[in-house]
Amino acid sequence: MWTKCNACRRIVYKQDIIDNLYVCPHCGFHYRLSARKRIELLLDDGEGKELFANIYSDDPLNFVDNKPYTQRLKESKEKSGEDEAVVVVEGKIDGIPVILAVMEYYFIGGSMGSVVGEKITRAIEKALQDRKPLVIVSSSGGARMMEGVLSLMQMAKISAALAKLDEAGIPYISVLTDPTTGGVTASYAMLGDINIAEPKALIGFAGPRVIEQTIRQKLPEGFQRSEFLLEHGMLDEVVHRTELRNYIARALRLFLNLPK
Repeated sequence: MWTKCNACRRIVYKQDIIDNLYVCPHCGFHYRLSARKRIELLLDDGEGKELFANIYSDDPLNFVDNKPYTQRLKESKEKSGEDEAVVVVEGKIDGIPVILAVMEYYFIGGSMGSVVGEKITRAIEKALQDRKPLVIVSSSGGARMMEGVLSLMQMAKISAALAKLDEAGIPYISVLTDPTTGGVTASYAMLGDINIAEPKALIGFAGPRVIEQTIRQKLPEGFQRSEFLLEHGMLDEVVHRTELRNYIARALRLFLNLPK
């Protein structure tokens, strides 16, 4: 089966994209991945033991925009196959035990509500308890507006938990993928001991169109993309998806003083 690349518009054999870890072999465009697919690509056995799966979102504000929040939750579960916008597992990367949290963009844009905040906080506490490195893969539109301040408070809650992890000397690697924006960027996504990103990922707080409309100026070419952030000291490295697993493994071995 053939498909057209979203970036270079070339007609590409679909299996070639799949074999290249869902990256266009011509232009290097990185397609978005589900949380389960990322877990499969990062962990040694392709899957881990899922943690904290029995936590579900509620509708504390009885929120309605053009449809009820409860309906959005139901539709997102059907679309993504997940119960929430993050999946937490424990497993191994190159033989190194880790706690891995991966955000699911196809669940309400990977937005961070109370359950996402709780699951990531519990992942941090699990890493602290077991003294295992933490890896978080972010893909998010930011805080979930349907939960109001209950969503925003997750930023401080997670950041406080990460401070304890840092005090204990346990490594935390943050992986930013397209897109990582809003409250997720403004909190845990940028608090890693190492912050790395996939090529050309959109990373920022407000989106570029909002910024342009606010300041009434044209933004620089590539603004808020991974390479721009790396050039301006906001990231430690931009890592191609085919190298991501090996890069994380090398970084963990360096942090943990393990042999190559």
